[in-house]
Amino acid sequence: MGTDENSHTIYRGRLITLCREPVQLPGGNRLELDIVHHPGGAVIVPLRGDGQVCLLWQYRYAVGGEIWEVPAGCIDPADGTPLQAARRELQEETGLTAASWLELGALWPSPGFCDERLVLYLARDLTQSRPTVEADELIEVRWLPLLQALTMAADGRISDAKSVAALFRARTVLDNEH
Repeated sequence: MGTDENSHTIYRGRLITLCREPVQLPGGNRLELDIVHHPGGAVIVPLRGDGQVCLLWQYRYAVGGEIWEVPAGCIDPADGTPLQAARRELQEETGLTAASWLELGALWPSPGFCDERLVLYLARDLTQSRPTVEADELIEVRWLPLLQALTMAADGRISDAKSVAALFRARTVLDNEH
C-alpha cells in the first residue's frame, strides 16, 4: 500500500491522487498498476431511540441523479481520526450530534484500484442542531424506520455500497444487543 520512489503520479486532485505503480505480486509477477489514493472516510448510521434512521436523499453527479445514502465524508488529514471525521460529517450534513458512538468495523469499497478505507459507525443519543451543508452538497435529510431502510437496501432502492454495508452491520449489532 502507498506509493514508493518508483511510483509515477498521473493526477493529483482535491480528493484523490492517481499513480502508476510498479508492483510485484505475491506469486512473483511484476506489472504496473494504476492506483487511486484516497484519504479514507467515515460512514455513519444515525439511529434515534424510536428506531428511526437518518438517511440522505443526495444528488450525485457521477451517477446522474439522486440516491439514498447514510451520512459520510472524508477523513481530513488535518483533523486526523475516522471518529473525528464522523462527528464532523454528521453535524455538517444533518445538524445532528451523537453522545454514543460504536465502531462497526471498516471496509474497502473498491480494493481493485483504490486504497480508500471506510470506517463505519452507529451513532445514537442524538441531538438536533442546524446543519452546515457545503456548497457542492444537495442533500435532503429524511427519517425512516430502520427496517424500512434495510428493506430498501436489500431490494436495491438504496444502492450506495457503503450505506448498504453500514445499515446491515448496524442491524447485526442491534440484534445482538437484544
